[in-house]
Amino acid sequence: MKKFLLFSMLAAIVSLIYFVYADVKPAFNAWRPPLSGITVMIDPGHGGLDGGAGSEPVLEKDIALSVSEKLRDFLNGQGAVVMMTREEDTDLAQKETKSIRTRKTEDLNKRKQLINESKADLFISIHLNAIPAEQWRGAQTFYSPHLPENEKIASDIQKELKGNLGNTDRQPAEIGHVFILKEADITGALVEIGFLSNPSERRLLESEEYQEKTAAAISRGILRFFARE
Repeated sequence: MKKFLLFSMLAAIVSLIYFVYADVKPAFNAWRPPLSGITVMIDPGHGGLDGGAGSEPVLEKDIALSVSEKLRDFLNGQGAVVMMTREEDTDLAQKETKSIRTRKTEDLNKRKQLINESKADLFISIHLNAIPAEQWRGAQTFYSPHLPENEKIASDIQKELKGNLGNTDRQPAEIGHVFILKEADITGALVEIGFLSNPSERRLLESEEYQEKTAAAISRGILRFFARE
């Protein structure tokens, strides 16, 4: 009798474990990060001898890389595989190349090669702006019309930049002559995250907090884009 009761109790416990596990297992398997299976290539503009916009000690190349690294971390956290055209302060030209013009050409061609050979689902090129007039400010996305999805990703990122940074009414702009955009075989956009020529915006762009906020807005735009698919 005691053996029978013991056996019955063990059977009940096993049955309970089975039914609890059966309820939990499907729910566990159903959850996955929102960008799981997505590969993104990030292209931080300029680097090395090419400082881009601005002047020492505030240069486009440095802020572009910092924001790109923060964007990479956000996207990794959402499950995406992230590649970058550069991860340090260097351009992508051959070391022995001396001419600045030749270095720039080599750099752009190498970026194009990395982007196209990556077979990524998306690429984002990060830049900063500067013009003689100090009053201009605000982030803006640009895209090439040769791929239909380019306008969609530019629009989704621009919506998040407007909503989260709160300092621009700019709209995504079609642009046909930017080398990286028109030569890319995969969907992508270029994001000019602000104007270094505007003193107040330059101070913002220098700050870690604002860089984090900008990267978060871009990542939300990317999430918005893939959520529609």
